Amino acid sequence: MVNTSGRFAGQKALLLTPQLRENDTHCVTFHYYIGGRDSSHPGHLNVYIKENNSPMGMPVWNVSGPATRSWVQIELAVSTYWPNFYQIVFEAVTSGQRGLLAIKDIVVKGHQCMNTPHFLTIKGVEVNAGQTASFHCTVNGRKKDNFRLWLQGIGGREAPMRSTKPWNNRRFIGTFDVKNTTKGDSGRYRCIIHSEKGVGVSNYGELTIKQPPVPIAPPQLTAVGATYLWIQLNANSINGDGPIIEREVEYRTVSGTMYDLQPVDKTTHKIGHLDPDTEYEISVLLTRPLEGGTGAPGPLLRAKTKCAVPGAVPLESFQGSAYEEKIILKWREPAQTYGIITQYEISYKAVSSFDPDLDLSNQSGKVVKLGNETTHVFTGLYPGSTYSFTLRASTAKGYGPAIITQFTTKISAPSMPAYDQETSLNQTDSTVTVLLKPAQSRGAPVSAYQVVVEEERPRRARGTAEILRCYPVPIHFQNATLLNSQYYFTAQFPATGIHSPQPFTVGDNKTYNGYWNAPLLPQKSYSIYYQAVSSANGETKIDCVRVATKGSATHKPNAVEPEKQTDHTVKIAGVIAGILLFVIIFLGVVLLMKKRKLAKKRKETLNSTRQEMTVMVNSMDKSYTEQGTNCDEALSFMDTHNHTLNARSECALTLNPRSECREAVDVPYQTGQLHPAIRVADLLQHITQMKCAEGYGFKEEYESFFEGQSAPWDSAKKDENRMKNRYGNIIAYDHSRVRLQALEGEQSSDYINANYVDGYHRPNHYIATQGPMQETVFDFWKMVWQENTAAIVMVTNLVEVGRVKCCKYWPDDTEIYRDVKVTLIETELLSEYVIRTFAVEKRGAHEIREIRQFHFTGWPDHGVPYHATGLLGFIRRVKSKTMTNAGPMVVHCSAGAGRTGCFIVIDIMLDMAEREGVVDIYNCVRELRSRRVNMVQTEEQYVFIHDAILEACLCGDTTIPASQLRSVYYDMNRLDPQTNSSPIKEEFRTLNMVTPTLRVEDCSIALLPRNHEKNRCMDVLPPDRCLPFLITIDGESSNYINAALMDSYKQPSAFIVTQHPLPNTVKDFWRLVLDYHCTSIVMLNDVDPAQLCPQYWPENGVHRHGHIQVEFVSADLEEDIISRIFRIYNAARPQDGYRMVQQFQFLGWPMYRDTPISKRSFLKLIRQVDKWQEEYDGGEGRTVVHCLNGGGRSGTFCAISIVCEMLQHQRSVDVFHAVKTLRNNKPNMVDLLDQYKFCYEVALEYLSSG
Repeated sequence: MVNTSGRFAGQKALLLTPQLRENDTHCVTFHYYIGGRDSSHPGHLNVYIKENNSPMGMPVWNVSGPATRSWVQIELAVSTYWPNFYQIVFEAVTSGQRGLLAIKDIVVKGHQCMNTPHFLTIKGVEVNAGQTASFHCTVNGRKKDNFRLWLQGIGGREAPMRSTKPWNNRRFIGTFDVKNTTKGDSGRYRCIIHSEKGVGVSNYGELTIKQPPVPIAPPQLTAVGATYLWIQLNANSINGDGPIIEREVEYRTVSGTMYDLQPVDKTTHKIGHLDPDTEYEISVLLTRPLEGGTGAPGPLLRAKTKCAVPGAVPLESFQGSAYEEKIILKWREPAQTYGIITQYEISYKAVSSFDPDLDLSNQSGKVVKLGNETTHVFTGLYPGSTYSFTLRASTAKGYGPAIITQFTTKISAPSMPAYDQETSLNQTDSTVTVLLKPAQSRGAPVSAYQVVVEEERPRRARGTAEILRCYPVPIHFQNATLLNSQYYFTAQFPATGIHSPQPFTVGDNKTYNGYWNAPLLPQKSYSIYYQAVSSANGETKIDCVRVATKGSATHKPNAVEPEKQTDHTVKIAGVIAGILLFVIIFLGVVLLMKKRKLAKKRKETLNSTRQEMTVMVNSMDKSYTEQGTNCDEALSFMDTHNHTLNARSECALTLNPRSECREAVDVPYQTGQLHPAIRVADLLQHITQMKCAEGYGFKEEYESFFEGQSAPWDSAKKDENRMKNRYGNIIAYDHSRVRLQALEGEQSSDYINANYVDGYHRPNHYIATQGPMQETVFDFWKMVWQENTAAIVMVTNLVEVGRVKCCKYWPDDTEIYRDVKVTLIETELLSEYVIRTFAVEKRGAHEIREIRQFHFTGWPDHGVPYHATGLLGFIRRVKSKTMTNAGPMVVHCSAGAGRTGCFIVIDIMLDMAEREGVVDIYNCVRELRSRRVNMVQTEEQYVFIHDAILEACLCGDTTIPASQLRSVYYDMNRLDPQTNSSPIKEEFRTLNMVTPTLRVEDCSIALLPRNHEKNRCMDVLPPDRCLPFLITIDGESSNYINAALMDSYKQPSAFIVTQHPLPNTVKDFWRLVLDYHCTSIVMLNDVDPAQLCPQYWPENGVHRHGHIQVEFVSADLEEDIISRIFRIYNAARPQDGYRMVQQFQFLGWPMYRDTPISKRSFLKLIRQVDKWQEEYDGGEGRTVVHCLNGGGRSGTFCAISIVCEMLQHQRSVDVFHAVKTLRNNKPNMVDLLDQYKFCYEVALEYLSSG
């Protein structure tokens, strides 16, 4: 309290609170009082909020005026976030009049203010000088007329408010602009809002003003030619601020009007296409991030061109293949030779190494090659080292300009120290003490040392070749048993932890860097391995050595004598317990012997592997999807191989080739002699046999199912329930129907057309139901809540062939269905299915449940899907997203019988195949039909189920989490010395094996005589089902083009893959672009008239192709990508307007290479296309992708695009699935193993680039 009596005007009193640290928005309240006569003004009160010991700045709240009648409460809504702290300063300033100024009851509340809005955190802003800086103040509260909002700088500066706009019904945003910024505007700003009850204060946001950069020195001339100048930008020293994101070279003739500006991405630059013997002025422009970041041109360099020496070797042709100790260089001669090239000079020098201790001083030199030589091998290089190579060509007049590039040799595995003998320092029954010595690095420093324990098992002794493979995949002791692994990591040390020899005890029961050093078991034999790891530049190399062995103990451990019991009661209880235990054991032995007899034959089915099926299928001449006519020969052939292979198999087939095998369990169905369960290894043979004679086996088997009603359905037939059934013949059986909790006084309200169906060893795991009708939507959600369902599977579209198949039973936002509230919180759209996530609440229940709907949209209106790849991926996603402890999974189509039955049977059989190595499709369908009428409604669906399970067994689950991709890909490339193969080669072989072969009838339209001249290759034709038929009429009858529609990860038919236009199909190509609303064209080959690959676009002006006009707009070159923008429209339909199309011509894939030169450049191409698609058409437009024949290169682009989207949206990757999906439409997609590997490698580049 301040008594202003006798005080001079302007005297101040301060009250400071302690420093406060709060982690979120909170409320501080206080009361103030101004006492005095009615007309007196004793002074005023100010409130300051200092953040992080900053100056007090300006007050955030103040009051002055006449006396108050009572104490007044004020709220301070402070938004300060950890680790910041703040302090409140109360200031009383006297006016010279008598009175009182008082503050009391300063309280920090643990919640937000009730009457004063607060702010969300504001972010700092960085702009370039002269630009406008915008701060966005987000207010948590509804906007009111009496609110006053402003932006306050720490030095008292304020900025005008540009606008306010609502964000949602609880928040609004105020935007403030600091215009024409200068360095003096830099500083800290915060948002303040005044209400009647107090003031809200945000955190400070920093305004940073950057000065656009200008080079201090002019560029340096490094080489001169007749038509070019090589310059060193010399732009490292600047006036202004960095970072530099773009460099441009501006040049003009000293006398004349010629002027140009070129972007530069390297420190050296060639200015080409100049006039000989001409003087030029050259300067450098630098650009930093954000708008207005380009500075003024730097100092000028004057240089004059000359002639008579050759041009530079094309930089893109200067390529190197790096190995551990050598680099192979190759190049092409200069485009401008200006005579005969007599020789090339290559200078090299080591500039850096991943190993900092390596001496590179002697790694330099120079070689001269004859003019007709364009390759050279540098040997004796250091591993893991970067070498700079300078190459220049010479004629009789001298050397031309040089090009400089760098290549890095691969790192080598560390060199392990020598161990004279594999003998431990000390050994007990449970420990082994070994000596750990430091390893010698080779190209990269040692990053870690690891101690590995391997159990020596009978018939599994490691040979020398196996020892050299070392252990790249770390396995903890706790996981070794679960994974059935012979080895585990028992310790890991950083490189600095072993700088000199030191003993280490294996089995000391301690933890080293997360690895438990578990005691060794006395009765087992072990080998102890010591390995060193080096990692650099995305490579990891390992070397290891066995340092000790431990044999099993020859003595048995002494038994511990139990304590003697003396209590008489305990003795009696022990006798009784012993008798009971004997009876139980006896009965158990009897039951076990019977069970073993029953399981003996079934156990024989458990020795089939995926390798067995692969060998079988590879032995056949046709793909498993083809229908052979000579079935007897095929079956006899497979039987012969089956007999041989069964002796070699070790475990039952697993649907995940990267997982371990599991023990078998009892078959859940009663199998008859006519329809026994089928071993997975025999499934291909079984299906081939069943498809013989026009599928007579499937026809006979399907017709043996009971058709129609097989159990009472009295409840469904009641008059009051008839309207709840979509179809009169697909209704719920009484014994298995789902009974809803009846409403009071409404007995029939317990009915819904739904039945429980058992899963694989999980009773009532599914609920099969019809697609909800308008009358049953509430019942549907009531069932979902009642059964504690977490997943809804929908296998129909709302409308098919003009008929309503299911009503839309979910909201777009929030909807209340009687007492159930459903809110849509997330929608994930993919090419073949949609995942919707709902928050569901029930009146009276104090919980909110998250329920997902999995809506498969890829099922055609008629028949079954052409291939099962999409549905199998859908089923895997349902499994991965659904909790195992949730209630029944609700599955529905329209009637809840056909497609619903397909989904359930496939899901059950996949579990059965994985657990037991057998499938029992027939008896599964029979069991489903006993629970709900006519499950699996058609023979075609029955055959499709078999094909789907076969595809799943052959392909497995090839999904890899993003976090494991690098280590898994490393393992996939490991070469087995015995088979000279690797897992990735086997995966590609499997892909080729399951790729469907197109038949003549599949490509009937492409094979029409009138279309022959439109096909570049008659052996690479698009199937009829994927053709994009041309719509625009141009006077001819043919609407065919050699192209195929392909799905992306999220959008169906997002890609159109086609061949490079022939001279006679350029018009059709532009018709395709216009008709199918394409916004991007990706070109992956060169223009080559010799191969009938013309330039089909205009470089300027307009090209007319019938009614379609293509107008050139602009072009840009950035590294390996030329982007051109065209305006395309139909002159016959001006009302349709025009479409902007960008063509991306990729230069980084020479015709002589199977894969692009740079993974980074190709990833940049993918990102540029995605960015254009999103910016121009919101991602809705299609992308035309073409190479020479619309095959391997185009498929590689599409596959990598899909893979990148997978990584972005679900943090996992499945290259196999992506390529398989593309090949289902066109078999020549990604047709080389190197292209398949390249897809994985770009995925790794994507993860590395963030």
